[in-house]
Amino acid sequence: MPDTAPPDSPAAPAHGVSPAAPAHGISPVAPAHGISPVALWTAAAHAAEQSRPVPYVRDPWAADFLHTAGFRGGPPGDGPLQRLLPDWAVVRSRFFDEQLLGAARSGCRQVVLLGAGLDTRAYRLDWPTGVRVLEVEEPAVLRFKDRVLDGSRPACGRRTPVAADPAGAGLRDALLAAGLDPRRPTAWLAETLLYHLQPAAVLALVGTMTELSAPGSFLAAECVSAREAASAFVAPFLDALSATGIHWHWQLAEPEEWWAGQGWDAHVADLFTLPYVIERLSPYLPLLTEAAAKCVFLTTGTLRG
Repeated sequence: MPDTAPPDSPAAPAHGVSPAAPAHGISPVAPAHGISPVALWTAAAHAAEQSRPVPYVRDPWAADFLHTAGFRGGPPGDGPLQRLLPDWAVVRSRFFDEQLLGAARSGCRQVVLLGAGLDTRAYRLDWPTGVRVLEVEEPAVLRFKDRVLDGSRPACGRRTPVAADPAGAGLRDALLAAGLDPRRPTAWLAETLLYHLQPAAVLALVGTMTELSAPGSFLAAECVSAREAASAFVAPFLDALSATGIHWHWQLAEPEEWWAGQGWDAHVADLFTLPYVIERLSPYLPLLTEAAAKCVFLTTGTLRG
């Protein structure tokens, strides 16, 4: 698929659609275009956030995605984790936004979004000059996304859609064919992709990342805690997800050790040292037992020299 031209500034979306309101208890139905419900839940969180006076994530395209997909819904069930999820999605996006921009400013001028879904970071972040964003996603999702984004101009130097299964055997060749230069540092993001994959698929995907990464490369990923998956906070949500055909297959007990075994020096963020996390999640503090607070890891790392 062709690259889009470099911008002067991000454009506003074509529609002025109000964000779809979450409807907890409505089981997600896979819509047309092959878009995962998880991507649509994140878009719904971004659309609601856009209406705040001072949003943590500015994503004026999110409501257009929901409108075009005809999506109104939310995660299944109505437990405490489901109630927290929209704000968690915003906090997670804000965290990874800052991490990717920091990596780009430190020299990673190639950014790969694995399982990009409806991610609009190529358009909405203030990238340093010369950054190229490669969005790896299934062809049908990219076609839908490009149709909605038609006329918008990316904020990075170059945006390259990479039509490929982000966990498929052809990922390496697809990235190289799209122009990824393995001699230059790359920032990789797997925001919600990995824990939906089987462990063997995660190993293969991370192996490809490592093979294509030059010294100075960076990774960011959300990982699920194996210790807390059976907790009273998480287990009911996983049961509700499972009933819709969505599973969290890949879980870690010691994420830093696991990533070290793949060649990366990794670190799990202490989110409650970040002011925006404390502010946004403070209404949920009565729900956040130690197990709840540690049910996922926002992980970042650098390639070992």
